[in-house]
Amino acid sequence: MKVIVMGAGVIGVTTAYYLAKAGAEVTVLDRQPGPGLETSYANAGELSYGMTSPWAAPGIPWKAVKWMFMKRRPFFIWPLISPPMWAWCAQMIRNCNADSYRVNKSRMVRISNYSRDVMPELVAETGITYDGREQGTLQLFRTAKQLKSSKADQEILAEFGSPYEVLDQDGCIQAEPALAQVREKFVGGLRLLADRTGDCRVFTMALAEKCAEMGVEFRYGQTIKSFVIENDRVAGVDTDIAGRVTGDAYVCALGSYGPRTLRPIGIKLPVYPVKGYSVTLPVIEETAAPQSTIMDETHKVAITRLGDRIRVAGTAEIAGYSKRLGPHATDTVRHVINDLFPGAGDLTRAEGWTGLRPMTPDGTPVLGPTRYPNLYLNTGHGTLGWTMACGSGRAVADIVLGRKPEINFDGLTAARYE
Repeated sequence: MKVIVMGAGVIGVTTAYYLAKAGAEVTVLDRQPGPGLETSYANAGELSYGMTSPWAAPGIPWKAVKWMFMKRRPFFIWPLISPPMWAWCAQMIRNCNADSYRVNKSRMVRISNYSRDVMPELVAETGITYDGREQGTLQLFRTAKQLKSSKADQEILAEFGSPYEVLDQDGCIQAEPALAQVREKFVGGLRLLADRTGDCRVFTMALAEKCAEMGVEFRYGQTIKSFVIENDRVAGVDTDIAGRVTGDAYVCALGSYGPRTLRPIGIKLPVYPVKGYSVTLPVIEETAAPQSTIMDETHKVAITRLGDRIRVAGTAEIAGYSKRLGPHATDTVRHVINDLFPGAGDLTRAEGWTGLRPMTPDGTPVLGPTRYPNLYLNTGHGTLGWTMACGSGRAVADIVLGRKPEINFDGLTAARYE
Protein backbone atom coordinates (compact mmCIF):
# COMPACT_ATOMS: atom_id res chain seq x y z
CA MET A 1 0.00 0.00 0.00
CA LYS A 2 1.24 3.46 -0.90
CA VAL A 3 0.33 6.11 1.69
CA ILE A 4 0.71 9.87 1.37
CA VAL A 5 1.22 11.61 4.72
CA MET A 6 0.60 15.35 4.65
CA GLY A 7 2.68 17.12 7.27
CA ALA A 8 6.20 16.52 8.63
CA GLY A 9 5.69 17.67 12.19
CA VAL A 10 5.91 15.21 15.07
CA ILE A 11 2.42 13.86 14.28
CA GLY A 12 3.10 13.25 10.60
CA VAL A 13 6.54 11.75 11.16
CA THR A 14 5.42 9.31 13.86
CA THR A 15 2.53 8.26 11.62
CA ALA A 16 4.97 7.70 8.75
CA TYR A 17 7.23 5.63 11.01
CA TYR A 18 4.49 3.24 12.07
CA LEU A 19 3.19 2.91 8.50
CA ALA A 20 6.66 2.14 7.17
CA LYS A 21 7.37 -0.28 10.00
CA ALA A 22 4.28 -2.23 8.93
CA GLY A 23 5.50 -2.39 5.34
CA ALA A 24 3.70 0.49 3.68
CA GLU A 25 5.31 2.62 0.98
CA VAL A 26 5.19 6.11 2.46
CA THR A 27 5.65 9.60 1.03
CA VAL A 28 5.59 12.62 3.36
CA LEU A 29 4.76 16.08 1.99
CA ASP A 30 5.54 19.32 3.80
CA ARG A 31 5.85 22.95 2.77
CA GLN A 32 8.85 23.55 5.04
CA PRO A 33 12.45 22.69 4.06
CA GLY A 34 12.71 20.02 6.78
CA PRO A 35 10.83 18.16 9.53
CA GLY A 36 9.49 19.68 12.74
CA LEU A 37 9.75 23.31 11.69
CA GLU A 38 6.32 24.58 12.68
CA THR A 39 4.40 23.75 15.89
CA SER A 40 6.91 21.01 16.75
CA TYR A 41 9.85 23.41 16.59
CA ALA A 42 10.02 24.96 20.06
CA ASN A 43 7.11 23.77 22.19
CA ALA A 44 7.29 23.40 25.98
CA GLY A 45 9.11 20.07 25.77
CA GLU A 46 6.63 18.36 28.08
CA LEU A 47 5.34 14.84 27.67
CA SER A 48 2.36 15.71 29.83
CA TYR A 49 0.74 12.39 30.59
CA GLY A 50 -0.40 13.52 34.06
CA MET A 51 -1.59 16.91 32.82
CA THR A 52 -3.69 15.60 29.93
CA SER A 53 -6.85 17.67 30.28
CA PRO A 54 -9.08 19.75 28.02
CA TRP A 55 -8.84 23.50 28.28
CA ALA A 56 -12.64 23.56 28.26
CA ALA A 57 -13.36 23.05 31.95
CA PRO A 58 -15.90 24.36 34.49
CA GLY A 59 -15.12 27.96 35.41
CA ILE A 60 -12.72 28.59 32.52
CA PRO A 61 -14.78 31.34 30.78
CA TRP A 62 -14.68 33.50 33.90
CA LYS A 63 -11.01 32.72 34.53
CA ALA A 64 -10.21 33.62 30.92
CA VAL A 65 -11.77 37.05 31.36
CA LYS A 66 -9.64 37.65 34.46
CA TRP A 67 -6.49 36.40 32.75
CA MET A 68 -6.92 38.90 29.93
CA PHE A 69 -6.53 41.78 32.40
CA MET A 70 -3.42 40.46 34.16
CA LYS A 71 -0.22 42.42 33.64
CA ARG A 72 1.51 39.28 32.46
CA ARG A 73 -1.50 37.55 31.06
CA PRO A 74 -1.55 33.88 30.11
CA PHE A 75 -4.48 34.36 27.72
CA PHE A 76 -5.56 36.92 25.17
CA ILE A 77 -8.11 37.01 22.37
CA TRP A 78 -8.02 39.51 19.52
CA PRO A 79 -11.48 40.81 18.50
CA LEU A 80 -11.18 39.70 14.88
CA ILE A 81 -14.05 39.64 12.40
CA SER A 82 -13.80 35.89 11.97
CA PRO A 83 -16.91 33.67 12.03
CA PRO A 84 -14.80 30.45 12.35
CA MET A 85 -12.99 31.88 15.37
CA TRP A 86 -16.15 32.92 17.20
CA ALA A 87 -17.91 29.67 16.30
CA TRP A 88 -14.95 27.76 17.76
CA CYS A 89 -15.03 29.89 20.93
CA ALA A 90 -18.77 29.25 21.31
CA GLN A 91 -18.25 25.50 20.96
CA MET A 92 -15.49 25.60 23.55
CA ILE A 93 -17.69 27.46 26.03
CA ARG A 94 -20.40 24.85 25.55
CA ASN A 95 -17.87 22.23 26.67
CA CYS A 96 -17.06 24.13 29.88
CA ASN A 97 -19.21 22.02 32.16
CA ALA A 98 -18.50 19.09 34.45
CA ASP A 99 -20.14 16.39 32.31
CA SER A 100 -18.38 17.42 29.07
CA TYR A 101 -15.08 17.83 30.88
CA ARG A 102 -15.18 14.30 32.24
CA VAL A 103 -16.09 12.80 28.84
CA ASN A 104 -13.47 14.83 26.98
CA LYS A 105 -10.74 14.13 29.51
CA SER A 106 -11.41 10.39 29.40
CA ARG A 107 -11.01 10.44 25.61
CA MET A 108 -7.77 12.42 25.81
CA VAL A 109 -6.30 10.23 28.54
CA ARG A 110 -7.04 7.17 26.43
CA ILE A 111 -4.69 8.49 23.74
CA SER A 112 -2.16 9.96 26.16
CA ASN A 113 -1.76 6.79 28.20
CA TYR A 114 -1.39 4.72 25.06
CA SER A 115 1.28 7.10 23.80
CA ARG A 116 3.07 6.89 27.15
CA ASP A 117 3.15 3.10 26.84
CA VAL A 118 4.30 2.81 23.22
CA MET A 119 6.87 5.61 23.05
CA PRO A 120 9.58 3.73 25.00
CA GLU A 121 9.26 0.88 22.53
CA LEU A 122 9.79 3.25 19.59
CA VAL A 123 12.82 4.82 21.26
CA ALA A 124 14.31 1.40 22.01
CA GLU A 125 13.73 0.24 18.42
CA THR A 126 15.27 3.32 16.82
CA GLY A 127 17.90 4.28 19.39
CA ILE A 128 17.14 7.98 18.88
CA THR A 129 18.00 10.56 21.53
CA TYR A 130 16.26 13.88 22.15
CA ASP A 131 17.45 15.34 25.49
CA GLY A 132 14.88 13.15 27.24
CA ARG A 133 14.39 13.01 31.01
CA GLU A 134 11.96 11.07 33.22
CA GLN A 135 11.70 13.24 36.34
CA GLY A 136 8.06 14.32 36.19
CA THR A 137 6.36 17.72 36.18
CA LEU A 138 6.09 19.98 39.21
CA GLN A 139 2.95 22.13 39.13
CA LEU A 140 3.98 25.05 41.32
CA PHE A 141 1.39 26.93 43.38
CA ARG A 142 2.09 30.49 44.46
CA THR A 143 -1.03 30.74 46.67
CA ALA A 144 -2.82 28.58 49.22
CA LYS A 145 -5.98 28.91 47.13
CA GLN A 146 -4.28 27.28 44.16
CA LEU A 147 -3.02 24.44 46.34
CA LYS A 148 -6.49 23.86 47.77
CA SER A 149 -8.08 23.97 44.32
CA SER A 150 -5.72 21.23 43.13
CA LYS A 151 -7.74 18.74 45.17
CA ALA A 152 -10.13 18.32 42.25
CA ASP A 153 -7.19 17.55 39.94
CA GLN A 154 -5.85 15.03 42.44
CA GLU A 155 -9.16 13.16 42.44
CA ILE A 156 -9.14 12.98 38.64
CA LEU A 157 -5.51 11.86 38.56
CA ALA A 158 -6.36 9.10 41.03
CA GLU A 159 -9.38 8.07 38.98
CA PHE A 160 -7.28 7.65 35.83
CA GLY A 161 -4.38 5.96 37.59
CA SER A 162 -1.85 8.74 37.07
CA PRO A 163 0.68 8.81 39.94
CA TYR A 164 1.25 12.07 41.79
CA GLU A 165 2.39 13.51 45.10
CA VAL A 166 1.39 16.68 46.92
CA LEU A 167 4.40 18.64 48.13
CA ASP A 168 4.99 21.43 50.62
CA GLN A 169 7.75 24.01 50.13
CA ASP A 170 10.47 21.64 51.30
CA GLY A 171 9.16 18.86 49.05
CA CYS A 172 9.20 21.17 46.02
CA ILE A 173 12.79 22.15 46.80
CA GLN A 174 13.79 18.51 47.17
CA ALA A 175 12.38 17.86 43.70
CA GLU A 176 13.85 21.05 42.22
CA PRO A 177 16.76 22.21 44.41
CA ALA A 178 17.21 25.54 42.62
CA LEU A 179 13.82 26.69 43.97
CA ALA A 180 15.46 27.10 47.40
CA GLN A 181 16.52 30.60 46.44
CA VAL A 182 12.90 31.69 45.83
CA ARG A 183 11.03 29.61 48.44
CA GLU A 184 9.01 32.67 49.54
CA LYS A 185 7.35 32.80 46.11
CA PHE A 186 5.40 29.52 46.37
CA VAL A 187 3.49 27.54 48.97
CA GLY A 188 3.63 24.03 47.52
CA GLY A 189 3.14 21.91 44.45
CA LEU A 190 1.63 18.90 42.77
CA ARG A 191 4.22 16.58 41.26
CA LEU A 192 3.11 14.42 38.35
CA LEU A 193 5.38 11.42 38.43
CA ALA A 194 4.56 9.85 35.05
CA ASP A 195 5.49 12.93 33.02
CA ARG A 196 8.63 13.04 30.90
CA THR A 197 10.45 15.77 29.00
CA GLY A 198 12.40 16.13 25.79
CA ASP A 199 13.03 18.24 22.71
CA CYS A 200 10.19 17.59 20.30
CA ARG A 201 12.00 18.97 17.27
CA VAL A 202 15.16 16.93 17.95
CA PHE A 203 12.95 13.83 18.31
CA THR A 204 11.13 14.62 15.05
CA MET A 205 14.34 15.19 13.11
CA ALA A 206 15.95 12.00 14.43
CA LEU A 207 12.85 9.92 13.70
CA ALA A 208 12.59 11.39 10.19
CA GLU A 209 16.15 10.21 9.55
CA LYS A 210 15.20 6.71 10.69
CA CYS A 211 12.11 6.83 8.48
CA ALA A 212 14.26 7.77 5.49
CA GLU A 213 16.51 4.78 6.23
CA MET A 214 13.37 2.64 6.20
CA GLY A 215 12.48 3.90 2.73
CA VAL A 216 10.11 6.77 3.53
CA GLU A 217 10.33 9.51 0.91
CA PHE A 218 10.22 13.08 2.24
CA ARG A 219 9.28 15.80 -0.23
CA TYR A 220 9.93 19.16 1.38
CA GLY A 221 9.03 22.58 0.05
CA GLN A 222 5.71 21.22 -1.24
CA THR A 223 2.58 23.20 -0.43
CA ILE A 224 -0.61 21.19 -0.83
CA LYS A 225 -3.03 23.20 -2.94
CA SER A 226 -6.02 20.88 -3.27
CA PHE A 227 -7.38 17.34 -3.20
CA VAL A 228 -8.46 15.48 -6.31
CA ILE A 229 -11.72 13.58 -5.79
CA GLU A 230 -12.87 10.85 -8.17
CA ASN A 231 -15.69 8.37 -7.54
CA ASP A 232 -16.01 9.64 -3.97
CA ARG A 233 -12.40 8.79 -3.18
CA VAL A 234 -9.22 10.83 -2.98
CA ALA A 235 -7.36 10.28 -6.24
CA GLY A 236 -4.43 12.56 -5.44
CA VAL A 237 -3.24 15.84 -3.99
CA ASP A 238 -2.01 18.73 -6.08
CA THR A 239 1.10 20.55 -4.87
CA ASP A 240 2.61 23.80 -6.04
CA ILE A 241 5.98 22.28 -7.04
CA ALA A 242 5.67 18.56 -7.74
CA GLY A 243 2.21 18.72 -9.27
CA ARG A 244 -0.07 15.80 -8.53
CA VAL A 245 0.99 13.18 -5.98
CA THR A 246 -1.00 9.96 -5.82
CA GLY A 247 -1.32 7.03 -3.45
CA ASP A 248 -3.72 4.40 -2.18
CA ALA A 249 -4.43 6.20 1.10
CA TYR A 250 -3.90 9.69 2.50
CA VAL A 251 -3.32 10.97 6.04
CA CYS A 252 -3.87 14.63 6.85
CA ALA A 253 -1.50 15.68 9.66
CA LEU A 254 -1.39 19.38 8.80
CA GLY A 255 -2.21 20.71 12.26
CA SER A 256 -3.89 24.13 12.22
CA TYR A 257 -3.80 24.23 8.43
CA GLY A 258 -5.77 21.01 7.98
CA PRO A 259 -9.23 22.64 8.05
CA ARG A 260 -8.26 25.07 5.27
CA THR A 261 -7.13 22.21 3.06
CA LEU A 262 -10.08 19.94 3.86
CA ARG A 263 -12.92 22.46 3.69
CA PRO A 264 -13.11 22.54 -0.16
CA ILE A 265 -13.87 18.80 -0.21
CA GLY A 266 -16.65 19.09 2.35
CA ILE A 267 -14.82 18.16 5.55
CA LYS A 268 -15.38 20.80 8.19
CA LEU A 269 -13.27 20.44 11.31
CA PRO A 270 -13.50 22.79 14.31
CA VAL A 271 -9.71 22.95 14.62
CA TYR A 272 -8.47 26.46 15.27
CA PRO A 273 -4.94 27.85 15.80
CA VAL A 274 -4.13 29.00 19.34
CA LYS A 275 -0.87 30.89 19.32
CA GLY A 276 1.82 30.15 21.90
CA TYR A 277 5.23 31.59 22.66
CA SER A 278 8.53 30.29 23.95
CA VAL A 279 12.13 31.26 24.56
CA THR A 280 15.07 28.89 24.64
CA LEU A 281 18.20 29.96 26.49
CA PRO A 282 21.52 28.35 27.40
CA VAL A 283 22.18 27.24 30.98
CA ILE A 284 24.93 29.34 32.57
CA GLU A 285 24.62 28.20 36.20
CA GLU A 286 23.81 24.54 36.81
CA THR A 287 22.94 24.92 40.50
CA ALA A 288 20.38 27.62 39.67
CA ALA A 289 18.71 25.72 36.81
CA PRO A 290 15.64 23.45 36.77
CA GLN A 291 16.07 19.67 36.47
CA SER A 292 12.77 18.76 34.78
CA THR A 293 9.55 20.70 34.09
CA ILE A 294 7.96 23.26 36.37
CA MET A 295 4.51 24.60 35.55
CA ASP A 296 3.85 28.02 37.08
CA GLU A 297 0.15 27.78 37.87
CA THR A 298 -0.30 31.56 38.10
CA HIS A 299 1.09 32.46 34.71
CA LYS A 300 0.43 29.11 32.98
CA VAL A 301 4.08 28.98 31.91
CA ALA A 302 6.15 25.81 31.64
CA ILE A 303 9.89 25.80 32.31
CA THR A 304 11.64 22.70 30.96
CA ARG A 305 15.24 21.54 31.10
CA LEU A 306 16.50 20.31 27.73
CA GLY A 307 20.12 19.24 28.10
CA ASP A 308 22.23 22.38 28.36
CA ARG A 309 19.25 24.60 27.51
CA ILE A 310 16.08 25.80 29.20
CA ARG A 311 12.80 26.07 27.31
CA VAL A 312 10.20 28.48 28.72
CA ALA A 313 6.78 28.34 27.03
CA GLY A 314 3.31 29.68 27.59
CA THR A 315 0.53 32.11 26.64
CA ALA A 316 -2.61 31.28 24.71
CA GLU A 317 -3.45 33.89 22.13
CA ILE A 318 -6.41 33.60 19.79
CA ALA A 319 -5.33 35.74 16.86
CA GLY A 320 -6.13 33.79 13.73
CA TYR A 321 -3.17 32.54 11.70
CA SER A 322 -0.83 35.38 12.65
CA LYS A 323 2.69 34.23 13.52
CA ARG A 324 4.05 37.68 14.26
CA LEU A 325 6.60 37.70 17.07
CA GLY A 326 6.32 41.24 18.42
CA PRO A 327 8.95 42.95 20.59
CA HIS A 328 7.06 42.22 23.82
CA ALA A 329 5.50 38.88 22.86
CA THR A 330 7.78 36.83 25.12
CA ASP A 331 7.76 39.21 28.10
CA THR A 332 5.64 36.86 30.23
CA VAL A 333 7.79 33.77 29.71
CA ARG A 334 10.96 35.81 30.24
CA HIS A 335 9.55 37.18 33.50
CA VAL A 336 8.72 33.71 34.84
CA ILE A 337 12.16 32.16 34.22
CA ASN A 338 13.85 35.17 35.80
CA ASP A 339 11.42 35.14 38.73
CA LEU A 340 11.71 31.44 39.62
CA PHE A 341 15.22 30.57 38.41
CA PRO A 342 17.24 33.80 38.50
CA GLY A 343 20.70 33.44 37.07
CA ALA A 344 20.02 29.99 35.61
CA GLY A 345 20.16 30.93 31.95
CA ASP A 346 21.40 33.71 29.72
CA LEU A 347 18.36 35.70 28.64
CA THR A 348 20.50 37.90 26.41
CA ARG A 349 20.98 34.83 24.19
CA ALA A 350 17.38 33.62 24.35
CA GLU A 351 15.81 32.51 21.07
CA GLY A 352 12.19 33.66 20.83
CA TRP A 353 9.60 31.62 18.94
CA THR A 354 5.88 31.52 18.26
CA GLY A 355 3.75 28.69 16.90
CA LEU A 356 0.13 27.75 16.23
CA ARG A 357 -1.36 24.96 18.32
CA PRO A 358 -4.18 23.11 16.46
CA MET A 359 -6.96 23.11 19.06
CA THR A 360 -10.36 21.46 19.04
CA PRO A 361 -13.10 23.03 21.21
CA ASP A 362 -13.39 19.84 23.28
CA GLY A 363 -9.64 19.22 23.61
CA THR A 364 -9.66 15.76 21.99
CA PRO A 365 -7.75 15.39 18.72
CA VAL A 366 -9.47 14.19 15.56
CA LEU A 367 -8.22 10.79 14.47
CA GLY A 368 -9.08 8.15 11.91
CA PRO A 369 -11.57 7.88 9.06
CA THR A 370 -13.47 10.54 7.12
CA ARG A 371 -16.36 10.52 4.67
CA TYR A 372 -13.82 9.44 2.01
CA PRO A 373 -12.82 5.80 2.51
CA ASN A 374 -9.11 6.39 1.78
CA LEU A 375 -8.62 9.70 3.64
CA TYR A 376 -7.67 9.72 7.32
CA LEU A 377 -7.05 12.38 9.96
CA ASN A 378 -4.41 12.85 12.66
CA THR A 379 -4.80 16.42 13.85
CA GLY A 380 -6.22 18.74 16.52
CA HIS A 381 -3.87 17.80 19.38
CA GLY A 382 -3.58 21.36 20.71
CA THR A 383 -0.81 21.66 23.30
CA LEU A 384 -0.48 17.87 23.55
CA GLY A 385 0.84 16.92 20.13
CA TRP A 386 4.23 15.90 21.53
CA THR A 387 2.53 14.01 24.35
CA MET A 388 0.14 12.10 22.09
CA ALA A 389 2.29 11.75 18.97
CA CYS A 390 3.43 8.13 19.28
CA GLY A 391 0.05 6.85 20.41
CA SER A 392 -2.02 8.63 17.80
CA GLY A 393 0.55 7.89 15.07
CA ARG A 394 0.49 4.18 15.81
CA ALA A 395 -3.29 4.00 16.17
CA VAL A 396 -3.98 5.91 12.95
CA ALA A 397 -1.44 3.79 11.07
CA ASP A 398 -3.34 0.69 12.19
CA ILE A 399 -6.62 2.15 10.94
CA VAL A 400 -5.10 3.06 7.56
CA LEU A 401 -3.70 -0.45 7.13
CA GLY A 402 -6.98 -2.10 8.04
CA ARG A 403 -5.75 -3.45 11.37
CA LYS A 404 -7.62 -3.21 14.64
CA PRO A 405 -6.09 -0.42 16.73
CA GLU A 406 -5.10 -1.13 20.31
CA ILE A 407 -7.29 1.70 21.63
CA ASN A 408 -10.99 2.31 21.28
CA PHE A 409 -11.75 5.01 18.67
CA ASP A 410 -15.20 5.87 20.05
CA GLY A 411 -15.42 9.64 20.36
CA LEU A 412 -12.05 10.23 18.71
CA THR A 413 -13.13 10.61 15.07
CA ALA A 414 -14.64 13.52 13.14
CA ALA A 415 -18.04 11.83 13.47
CA ARG A 416 -18.51 13.45 16.91
CA TYR A 417 -18.96 16.83 15.18
CA GLU A 418 -21.64 15.66 12.77
